[in-house]
Amino acid sequence: MKHLRTIAAAGFLAATVLPASAADITGAGSTFVYPLLAKWADVYKKDTGVGLNYQSIGSGGGIKQITNKTVTFGASDMPLTPADVAKNHFVQFPIINGAVVPVVNLPGIKAGELALDGPTLANIYLGKITKWNDAAIAKLNPGVKLPGTAIVVVHRSDGSGTTFIWTNYLSKVSPDWKSQVGNSTAVEWPVGIGAKGNEGVANNTNNTAGAIGYVEYAYAMQNKMAYTKMQNQAGKSVEPTSAAFQAAASGAQWASAKDFYVILTNAPGDTSWPIAGSTFILMQSTPVSEADSGAALKFFDWGYKNGKKMAADLDYVSMPDSVVTLIEKTWKEQIKGAGANF
Repeated sequence: MKHLRTIAAAGFLAATVLPASAADITGAGSTFVYPLLAKWADVYKKDTGVGLNYQSIGSGGGIKQITNKTVTFGASDMPLTPADVAKNHFVQFPIINGAVVPVVNLPGIKAGELALDGPTLANIYLGKITKWNDAAIAKLNPGVKLPGTAIVVVHRSDGSGTTFIWTNYLSKVSPDWKSQVGNSTAVEWPVGIGAKGNEGVANNTNNTAGAIGYVEYAYAMQNKMAYTKMQNQAGKSVEPTSAAFQAAASGAQWASAKDFYVILTNAPGDTSWPIAGSTFILMQSTPVSEADSGAALKFFDWGYKNGKKMAADLDYVSMPDSVVTLIEKTWKEQIKGAGANF
C-alpha cells in the first residue's frame, strides 16, 4: 500500500491547480501526469524554494496554452508529430511513462477479478456489448459470476491524452473502432457519458452502478477502484503492475524517434501491459523568458535524477538514464538559452 501512502502524503487530489507564487514555474495539461508532478513539486519546493503552478486541465488544454505562450510548458500524453512540432516551433520530450487501466463498478467484483481483451473492450465502447453477462465477457471470465447489469460507459469529455492512449489502443485491436471512431485526444463517442479529467472519470465510475471507465493507474489506486486485467498482444492475461508497465516501455526506440515521437500501446511481450503511454513536455524553442524556461528545465532535470523513487511509488516508469542524456542534449541544441543552465 506504499502507493496510496505516497499519494496521500502529496495530497495530489486536493486541487487541480498547484498553488502559485511570483517565482513559480508555470505549466498546464495532462491529468495523467498530475500525481507525479504534484509529488515532485512538493519536494522540489522544499529543496529549492521554487514552486510549480501546474493546471491539470487535460492534454488538449496544455497544447493550447503552450501554443498561446501563456505557460512555460505544456504536458500532453499524445505526442505531436514531427511536422506539428516544427510548425509550432516546439521542442518535445518525454517526462515519464505510465499506463491507462479500465475500471469498473460492479457489486462483488474486486480489483483484478475481471478480465477483458481489446476487441471486447472496443465493442463495449462501441455500444455493441451492453450487459455485463454478455457471452463475450463470460468467455473471458470462466467461473466469475457476472451480473446482468447494464453497462454504463464513462469517457472523457475534455481534450485528453489519456483518451488518445485509450483510443489509439482500441484502434490497433479493433478494425471497427479504427474505421468508425479512430484515435485522438477527442473523438465522437458512440455511447456513454462524459466526465472531465481522470478525476471526473474516476468519480463518475465510482458513483455509477454498472459503469466502466478508463483512468491513469494512480487514480484507480487512489480511489480504490476495481481495475480489470487485460489480454495483451501476446495473448496473455496481465494485471496492471509496475513490472507490466516497465515491460511495455522497455522496447521503446527513443534514440531513433524524431522529436521523441513514440507510442507505447499494444506493445509486444508476454508480460507487457497493453494500454501504456508516455507524457510529453512541450516547450517553445525560443521562449518568452529564457529565465523561466531555464527554471522549468532545472525542475525536469531534478525530476529525472531525483524523482525516480517517487515515480516508482506512484507506479510510473522513469525514463532510462541513456534517454535522459539524449533529452538534455536536445535542450541544449534546440531551446534558446538552455545551454547556460547545464
